[in-house]
Amino acid sequence: MLRVLFIGDVFGQPGRRVLGAQLPRLRADVDFAVVNMENSAGGFGMHREAADAALKAGADCLTLGNHAWHHRDIYGLMGDEMRYPIVRPLNFSDPGTPGVGWRTFEVPVRGGGTERLTVVNLLGRVFMDGVANPFRAIDDLLERGDLGYVFVDMHAEATSEKMAMGWHLDGRAAAVIGTHTHVPTADTRLLPRGTAYQTDAGFTGPHDSVIGSAPAAPIERFLTERPHRFGVAEGRAELNGVIVQMEGGHATHIERYRFVEE
Repeated sequence: MLRVLFIGDVFGQPGRRVLGAQLPRLRADVDFAVVNMENSAGGFGMHREAADAALKAGADCLTLGNHAWHHRDIYGLMGDEMRYPIVRPLNFSDPGTPGVGWRTFEVPVRGGGTERLTVVNLLGRVFMDGVANPFRAIDDLLERGDLGYVFVDMHAEATSEKMAMGWHLDGRAAAVIGTHTHVPTADTRLLPRGTAYQTDAGFTGPHDSVIGSAPAAPIERFLTERPHRFGVAEGRAELNGVIVQMEGGHATHIERYRFVEE
């Protein structure tokens, strides 16, 4: 049996703070932890400080999304594959894109022995920048075989695209968990052929915010219809994620997890 913790989009310093405080405790009850770090550096992308902090707290794999290239640090981090287990979106269309879109890990499990786990990051296309077809990209990857349990972080804007991916991979991936929209959805379930699914895991960042940003600027933008500079909100933070249990080649249980600082 393999238990995998997935934590949704870490956003800015408040997200890094609550991750650092809560992940060590959560990590003690699971075999592997995947953390989406797409917004961990000031709300856009990931830098070395954020990556180091997540790994120190207990993350085993870091996934990204549409802001993957926002900080120059990322190129150096992706070049140090032994130290930084980063998975960027598989379906970036340029074949020369740095980094990798999937990684396979041999995971020691608490009952003894190891289980093979492959973490995949996909980027949606609806309302997003142009990338290759994520459905075709994952189909091509799955033809390789010998991937063990496959865990997919589907970073996408449209609920329909994420749900379609879940059904497309039902029985072929152990889990398809959505990220990017920062609000946890209440559709946590096991699909009929054994794939754990949730449309969005939610985010890890400022609780009193508009998906991470201090509310004043987004409100002003909606009122005036003019661009405004957004800043990371301050104050208490929340952490959102899911825990997926896998056994016998598929998922057997999934549960939402949510923590909010006092």
